[in-house]
Amino acid sequence: MQSDFFKNGKTLHINTRITRLKALKQSVKAHEADISAALKKDLGKPAAEIWLAEIYIVLDELNTVIKNLQFWAKPKRIKGKWLNTPSKDWIVPEPFGVTLHIAPWNYPFQLALNSLIGAVAAGNTVVLKPSEHAPHTAAVIEKIITAVFPEAWVTVVQGGPETAENLLQLRWDYIFFTGGVRVGKLVAQAAAAHLTPTTLELGGKNPCIVDQTANIKVSARRIAWGKYMNCGQICMSPDYLLVHKSKYEALLTALKSEIVRMYGDNPKTSEDYARLVHEKHATAMVNLLDGQDILYGGEHDVQNRYVAPTIVAVDHLENKIMQDEIFGPILPILTYEDETEIDRIIRHYDKPLSFYVFSERKKWANKLMKKHSYGGGMINDVIVYFTNQRLPFGGIGNSGVGSYHGKYSFDTFTHLKSYVARPTWFDPIQRYAPYGKSFPVLQKILRLFS
Repeated sequence: MQSDFFKNGKTLHINTRITRLKALKQSVKAHEADISAALKKDLGKPAAEIWLAEIYIVLDELNTVIKNLQFWAKPKRIKGKWLNTPSKDWIVPEPFGVTLHIAPWNYPFQLALNSLIGAVAAGNTVVLKPSEHAPHTAAVIEKIITAVFPEAWVTVVQGGPETAENLLQLRWDYIFFTGGVRVGKLVAQAAAAHLTPTTLELGGKNPCIVDQTANIKVSARRIAWGKYMNCGQICMSPDYLLVHKSKYEALLTALKSEIVRMYGDNPKTSEDYARLVHEKHATAMVNLLDGQDILYGGEHDVQNRYVAPTIVAVDHLENKIMQDEIFGPILPILTYEDETEIDRIIRHYDKPLSFYVFSERKKWANKLMKKHSYGGGMINDVIVYFTNQRLPFGGIGNSGVGSYHGKYSFDTFTHLKSYVARPTWFDPIQRYAPYGKSFPVLQKILRLFS
């Protein structure tokens, strides 16, 4: 159905796309209360985090796309080459076609809608599978989408892993997946069977370095906010701290103070502290804490999906907590004495999605940012680089393939088609066989331009 809809050119007119995106914006606004209630039920998110990190991000993306789409989609005239003179050379953005989007549960509204917005803006159709682990949010998403788009253009398919597996067996023109590395590899394998292009938004062990010159109070506040927001279930959150030995005690004290300031003495009763997505994930966090040197927190209630903001001391990379991305409210701290140790620890892992450095030494911090490979990073802050739509967001290597946001979303779901138009009144004989004596003349001329 979607294939026929696309082939009939129903998605190609730019004004039609803009009209639908404006309608989507209005639908999101109209359902803000439903979105908030669903996210509260699914993940226990506080109202402020729901609006800022889920609803506002989507509305901001829609505003950016609606404002700029006419310009982005316009065919662009390109300067020709001497060999083709005279000619008119063009790049024409065109949609891939029928796209599949598999969304995660940690930001189930924002991460489902933002990729969809880019695909629709580029002129594609969309089959969206929301996460089954956020069922209330998935139901609201379906309600919003159904009110705006015909099923042949955008449709929501509900279901669990079997549904995703069945969808991946079909042939798509593009696949966009957000989730973990293990499933990301399965998506890539399924896509390879049909040579389908993919974007994989994954994660990794994101390092956060705090040197001896860092502003400890500000650093602790920003790190604690980024680590414990959404109960640590953020692919960009600091996964472990590397702190200079001289600042270890001061940072630890400041982190404890910030946790109390944000969530009180008992975070379980705080309205601003979210919950883990399900009991299985809570159990996994508790198992990670078994046998650890817990410096702060550690309290848990698996049945209620609660694990307190926790800090753990780590003295070697073989510790089980340092094997994979944590994706929860547990923050390991390691110490270092020189840059050689920093490099050794970071390079022990695959390339991360995010990379953070806290330092007042601007040259040193910038040197680290340039030296190491990662998806995106910040100096003296965490996570909020994600909000700048002028920056591409995406990983590298094990942390992801491809990027999106703003113009980069449009580019991701667009094939740049090129063509050259030439007149017939000029047709130099030197390019044709038999080459004889004419080709050396052409060769001599071309050498002048090489």
